[in-house]
Order: sequence, then structure tokens, then C-alpha cells
Amino acid sequence: MGFCLFNNVAVGAARALAAGLTRVAVIDFDVHHGNGTQNMFYDDPRVLYVSSHAYPFYPGTGGLDEVGEGKGTGFTVNLPLPGAMGDAEYVRIYREVVEPVVRAYDPGLVLVSVGFDPHRDDPLAGMAVTEGGFAQIAASCLAGAAGAAKGRAVFVLEGGYDLDGMAASAGQVVKVLLGETVETGGDSASRIDSLIGVFRKHHGQYWPSLAR
Repeated sequence: MGFCLFNNVAVGAARALAAGLTRVAVIDFDVHHGNGTQNMFYDDPRVLYVSSHAYPFYPGTGGLDEVGEGKGTGFTVNLPLPGAMGDAEYVRIYREVVEPVVRAYDPGLVLVSVGFDPHRDDPLAGMAVTEGGFAQIAASCLAGAAGAAKGRAVFVLEGGYDLDGMAASAGQVVKVLLGETVETGGDSASRIDSLIGVFRKHHGQYWPSLAR
């Protein structure tokens, strides 16, 4: 239900599985929920799908209770977010929820759906992430590739409707991929303590690494 003819990340995940990998993680920080990616692997534990997205928002999927089915139960991790989330909120969510889940899964490859439409200047969704925030999100995604993946990660451009914001954000993410350090701020968003608690409690039943 997006604007793509081919889902590049899903094709890449399927190809990696066909090539012999047994665990592939897909991290999706586009502001829209990736319902197509989710549906393709909803019952497949070989693909962990983690998505942070505005909710409720188009396409209307990605609720907290969508966790996979059958053998894939628990391997879909949706993190639905209210509007106006910025760097501090996103960074906490990625460090405190996404990183522990992906590290526990220990994939052989990390694929990232890189959507820059949570940018503060993007006209669609009303989020407030800056270029520096995207760099820190990217660093968290790479942290999930530090185990069995041995740093192997593929970042694939998805949405983004403010060209200047998208260009600047892409530049910062590429710097992270090239090994440059990023600022480590973003830990002060106490207003989402309760939201992170909800995420930890709900997904912690499948991922003990989220338990405190």
C-alpha cells in the first residue's frame, strides 16, 4: 500500500534466506508502517520485523497487538508512536527497545528500511526528528548487526517528502555507515517513560531482554 512496485527490503530478505542465512532482521523507521513487509514474513521466525511508525496513520496497520502468527509469533515487533516525536524520543526507543530485541535475535544480516519522513520539516506526519537524530537511529541499527552479522547491514532508502531534509539526513546516515561517531544525546525524553514501559511489557513476553 505504499508507492513501490517492488519491496526491495523484502526481496533482499528472501534472497538472503535462499542463500542460506537462518536469521535476518528488518528494521523499519519510515513514518508509515510497512504492512507489506510485515505480511510477507508474518509467520516466519527466520525474519524479525521491527517497525517504529506514526499511529494511527496511513496505512492504518502496525498496532501493538500485531506480533506475528504461528511459528512467527513474537517476531513482529511494532512500536506505534504518537505525533511530534523527536530525536530524544526516537533515540530512547531505539536504544532501550529496538537494540535489545535485535541483539537477542542475533541476525546474520540486518536490513534497514530508511524512511526520512519522520523529519521535522517533512509535510506528512508531524514528527520532529533531525539529521542528527537519524544518525543516532542508524547507529542503533548497526549495533544490532554487531553479533552474528559481523557488521553486515544494508540501508535502503524509503520515504521522505522534504528534499532538503532527506538529503541532509542521508548524508548524516552515510557518515555513520562510514564509521564516524555521532552525538550520544537524546536520553532526556522522560515524557515517553510510560510508552517505553508499555513496549517493554508487551514485547517482553517474547523478548526477555526487555525485562528489567
